[in-house]
Amino acid sequence: MTTHAPPPARATAPPARTRSEPWEFTGARGHRLSGRLELPVDAEPTAVALFAHCFTCGKDGLAAARTSRFLARRSLAVLRFDFTGVGGSGGEFADTDFSGNVADVVLAAEALRTRLRPPTLLVGHSLGGAAVLAAAHRVPGVRAVATIGAPAHPGHVRAQFTAADRERITRDGAAEVMLAGRPFRVGAGLLRDVAEQPQQQRIAALPAPLLVLHSPDDTLVPPSQAREIQHTAGDGASLVWLHGTDHLLTGRAGAERAAALISAWAAPLLAGGE
Repeated sequence: MTTHAPPPARATAPPARTRSEPWEFTGARGHRLSGRLELPVDAEPTAVALFAHCFTCGKDGLAAARTSRFLARRSLAVLRFDFTGVGGSGGEFADTDFSGNVADVVLAAEALRTRLRPPTLLVGHSLGGAAVLAAAHRVPGVRAVATIGAPAHPGHVRAQFTAADRERITRDGAAEVMLAGRPFRVGAGLLRDVAEQPQQQRIAALPAPLLVLHSPDDTLVPPSQAREIQHTAGDGASLVWLHGTDHLLTGRAGAERAAALISAWAAPLLAGGE
């Protein structure tokens, strides 16, 4: 069902204070991956979440950092990390692909399980949302999955490249292109890999309820993608429109609203411990 949720009720107590700690683990290609663990200060976290950033954004992008911190203020421990070849993580972006991102999510979850507690909530933004949808069945104990501005299929990322860019990448094996105003060297393996993903089967077989958040004004990933995800996931999925936001959640209020919606929706699913 499509849900037009009212604004969350104002809390009677002030939001929890939070702290941020560095977190490193080994990724799918053997490189050290850089992360930040957001934690509530005044109480033990009620659950552990994992946040996957959007294509090229990194863990310190506004959407990842703000949403993770706001979730921590609602008593969740949240790990956000850079995929291989992005931000502070090792590896070359040109050598990465979507399958590697999915594997990085699985290994991040394993690191959390080993060193803290297993993550029971997976959150992903844009292509990171597609990654958590693909990874969910490989994360034992996951109880809830939430996406923000995610495409229904990772192959949608090919639309970020011009036809000339795709031709150069395919011809030369890798080429430098401009993405969001910054240069990135992209490998042909990425273009092949995103096109070959069985994403519909994964979404249809999700092991946990799904919350789909999407801006009706998104110009990078059309709202029709959110409807397709919800339709494919079936009765276990809810769709909520993030009115007044853009794809990257550049406004602080948009990230806070997304976090509040995720927190309120996930709370009964995460209750009861591990």
